[in-house]
Amino acid sequence: MLHNQHHHPPTTSKEATTRWQRFNDKLKNLELLLYEQYHLCCYSELRADEEGIDYHIEHIENKSQNPARTFDYTNLVASAFRSDNLKKLPNNVFGGHAVGKRGVNGAVDMNQFISPLQANCSDYFIYLSDGSIKPNARLSQTEQDKALYTINILNLNCPFLITKREEIYKELESLLDKHTDDEMVYWAEIELFPIKHRLSSFFTLRRHFFGNLAEQILANYKNGTLL
Repeated sequence: MLHNQHHHPPTTSKEATTRWQRFNDKLKNLELLLYEQYHLCCYSELRADEEGIDYHIEHIENKSQNPARTFDYTNLVASAFRSDNLKKLPNNVFGGHAVGKRGVNGAVDMNQFISPLQANCSDYFIYLSDGSIKPNARLSQTEQDKALYTINILNLNCPFLITKREEIYKELESLLDKHTDDEMVYWAEIELFPIKHRLSSFFTLRRHFFGNLAEQILANYKNGTLL
């Protein structure tokens, strides 16, 4: 079990790698993480299961960088891709498998990196209609620098993600052109509410697009556990 492993954590990078490879409860823990994340990749918000690239358990702070957190559940998230699916998008690897996230000797500047578990982490970023993601210009320069560092480390502006986000943005604009304000409440609920505890890809992009309407309907969401 994860708890038992964390009770006696690895002390070296080599030990962390070896013990993680031998850990047999990865699938069970991945399922728990995906449930908590509504099946969104922690970094990109892609529904990786719908793209055929699936997920892996990602260490926010790399196990080679901090071996003691290898089995720390608060350091684990679900991220695209599954390791054996990397070849499906060879020039567009993003998230936990991105070259930048692996870092030089496994090192990432955690003082600059924005964790997906950080409160209000989505406030650091904005989505443009061309599909790109940028630092939020309303933030301080220090905060914008952190956002840019995170975007680059995770390769969040790779062509694949830009194309996918642009497609979603165009679909949303099409809805806006075709429907009245009252009808948009219905469509916003479809776009933002989970189905079978799974959200649509790029939830934050959709939320930003609907603006105040999104905040109103999410506030009224009877479950109360979406955010």
